[in-house]
Amino acid sequence: MEKFQNTKDNWDANLYDIKHSFVSKYGNNLVELLAPKQGEKILDLGCGTGDLANTLYECGVEIVGVDKSENMVKQAVSKYPYIPFMVQDATNLEYHSEFDAVFSNATLHWVQPPIQALHSIYQSLKQGGRVVAEFGGKGNVQTITDEIIQQIKEAGLEFKKEQFPWFYPSIAEYSNLMEEVGFRVTFVQHFDRPTQLDGDNGLKNWINMFGSHLLDGIPEHTANEIVTNVEKNLKGTLYKGGNWIADYKRIRVIGVK
Repeated sequence: MEKFQNTKDNWDANLYDIKHSFVSKYGNNLVELLAPKQGEKILDLGCGTGDLANTLYECGVEIVGVDKSENMVKQAVSKYPYIPFMVQDATNLEYHSEFDAVFSNATLHWVQPPIQALHSIYQSLKQGGRVVAEFGGKGNVQTITDEIIQQIKEAGLEFKKEQFPWFYPSIAEYSNLMEEVGFRVTFVQHFDRPTQLDGDNGLKNWINMFGSHLLDGIPEHTANEIVTNVEKNLKGTLYKGGNWIADYKRIRVIGVK
C-alpha cells in the first residue's frame, strides 16, 4: 500500500464530517443507482471518511474502501473498524478483475489524468462488472472558482492554469474516455444540483475544504483578503434565505466492462 509521503494531505477529515456531510448524503441516491446485490464485492473509490462504504456494508455487500488521503482513511477506520479501508491512488489501483462494481462519489473530478483512472477502474473489475460514479461536470462551481481566480489576479498575483485542481468534463468528453478504455456506457446524465452550504461561513468553509489548492503559495493574510472579497462579491448571487448555495453541476455515469 502506497502511503504518499511526498504528497501534502490537505484534507481535514473532521471539517469534512462536521461541515460537509452533504457530500455523503447526496451520495445515497447514487447507491440506489448502483443497486447493490447481497454478496457482491464492491470497491468504494474515494471513500472519504467511510459513510457510504458503511451504507453499502449494511446492504450486505463485501465492501473495500480506498482513498488517496491518509487523513480520510484514518477517520474511516476509526468510525467503521469492521470495513477494510486503505490508502490508494485511483490512477494506480492494486486490483485485477476482483470487483463486481466500482462505486465512486464526488471523487473523479480530483483525479488526473482521468483516462489513467478509468484504465485502473477497468482493470479492477470482473468481466461484466460495472462502474457507477458521480462527480463534478462541466460548469461545476464555476461562479465560485471564477471569482476566486479573478480576486487572485486583482491582488496582483498570477494564476496559472495548472493551479486548477479539478477535471470537470462534459458528457461527450467523459463518455468518449470511457469508451476508449473499453467500457460500454449504459447511462450518463449531467444536471444542476444547487447545494446548500452550512451557516454564514459556508462559502469560506467550502473554500478551505475544497478550494485551498487555488490559493497555494499565497501568503495567509493575502489569501484571507481574497476569500473575504469573494464572499462580498458573491453574496448577491449565491447567498439566499440566510444560506450560501453552491452552483454544483454533476455528472452521473454507468459503464460496463
